[in-house]
Amino acid sequence: MKTILVPVGSSKNAKSHLQYAVDFAKAFGAKLYVVQIYNVYTKAGTMIKVDHILERESKAFLESHVASIDTKGVEVVTKTFKGKLIDTIEKVCHALDVDLIILEPRTNSIKDEVYLGKTSGKIIKRTQIPALIVPEGYVYKPIVKMLLAVKSAVIKREGVLQPIHGIKDQFKAVLNLLLVRTPYHNPEDFEVGDELKAMVTNTTVAESPTTFQAVLEHYKNHSPDVLCVVRRKRGFFSKLWEDDVILKKDFHSSTIPVLVLSGLK
Repeated sequence: MKTILVPVGSSKNAKSHLQYAVDFAKAFGAKLYVVQIYNVYTKAGTMIKVDHILERESKAFLESHVASIDTKGVEVVTKTFKGKLIDTIEKVCHALDVDLIILEPRTNSIKDEVYLGKTSGKIIKRTQIPALIVPEGYVYKPIVKMLLAVKSAVIKREGVLQPIHGIKDQFKAVLNLLLVRTPYHNPEDFEVGDELKAMVTNTTVAESPTTFQAVLEHYKNHSPDVLCVVRRKRGFFSKLWEDDVILKKDFHSSTIPVLVLSGLK
């Protein structure tokens, strides 16, 4: 894990979140890109050019933001981009060869009952870039235990487990696997491949209507430092993603970081 990207919004948690990202990047010896994406909506007949003003203000804000924390020798690069959020994030991650995005649950100041806001929700829902969602005010600590929750262990996409490999190798972490047998379960879904099998210490099989419900029932028993889940078209957060918002009352494990992998298939 050599390149990490942190999108910055205007939340009250932005400073502590960036400090976590720096501490995390330091553990890996990674380069950290701190970015802000802006878009310009102008009315017909508007004469003033605001692009350069927004770019200048955004760049100044990012530099001040980085200066407010202890970078601990980590290479931190600030960049601003103009464009639509998802398209721009994907292009930036591809151009910079980003291995991981570290996200705040809420990049803008919104209601306290929200766990994952619209901006972060869109990035999680609409991209395939591995992302680590870090709870508000969470202080960095080495990752000792991980819990991977899936309803199918079938992996067809190359490199999808790379973020877990990186974390496991760096911290010598234990990976536990929660296999969820849903009403639509197929026998082959529980055929764990050699790559994943070699990484897993313990496997738990749970019966539940959804992966989401199984996690709520079992994650406390495992006491993980990181919960790992997989993107699916109708996956872990699907019932909560309709408006790109997840409420705290619907996601009770909001006290630990959540690593969201790209789809396995």
